Amino acid sequence: MLESVGALTGSPWIYVMVALSVLLDVFLPVLPSGVLVITAATAAAAGSATGRVSPDVPDILALTLCAAAASLIGDLVAYRLAWRGGERLDRAIARSRRLTHAQERLGQALARGGGALVILARFAPAGRSVVSLGAGAAHRRARDFLPWSALAGLAWAGYSVALGYFGGQWLGATWLATGVSVLALCGAGAGAVYVVRRAPKPA
Repeated sequence: MLESVGALTGSPWIYVMVALSVLLDVFLPVLPSGVLVITAATAAAAGSATGRVSPDVPDILALTLCAAAASLIGDLVAYRLAWRGGERLDRAIARSRRLTHAQERLGQALARGGGALVILARFAPAGRSVVSLGAGAAHRRARDFLPWSALAGLAWAGYSVALGYFGGQWLGATWLATGVSVLALCGAGAGAVYVVRRAPKPA
């Protein structure tokens, strides 16, 4: 198992794969960017703990910064596209009852909770997409949105890498370690959804 994980993540290309996956999942939330980040961090943990994996395993700090930077860039691209096509985006969202409801609820929460909920929404399924596209469509000022987006990306990347790293330290580079870490990431997402939904409507 150690060798197979090392073969997957023991190349500098892992940073490209992570960056593309994280950047694009603002548009395609089904992409397993969190799983990829956790898997790379698990391999890095196993390499530092046992030395049995290729020395080319990802660097933890570089992996965290790569994922965080890709998250911010993806948010910025989505924000700018929505800014330029706000009316078309509103019509597209209006066709989906689920997306409309999600946008309304998250918009209400952001109006009351401010930037802190931009960070929280980063952990919720599709929350990043709704926040970035919604901020652009509503023509929110970049200086009010992007700093919180950067902090949200760093928090998510740090949490995901930490899950994979410590899971790998405790359980080794096994699918069990990766699975437990992914479940913890999903748990954080479920908690974020709960808090956002419980946020009272603004007056």
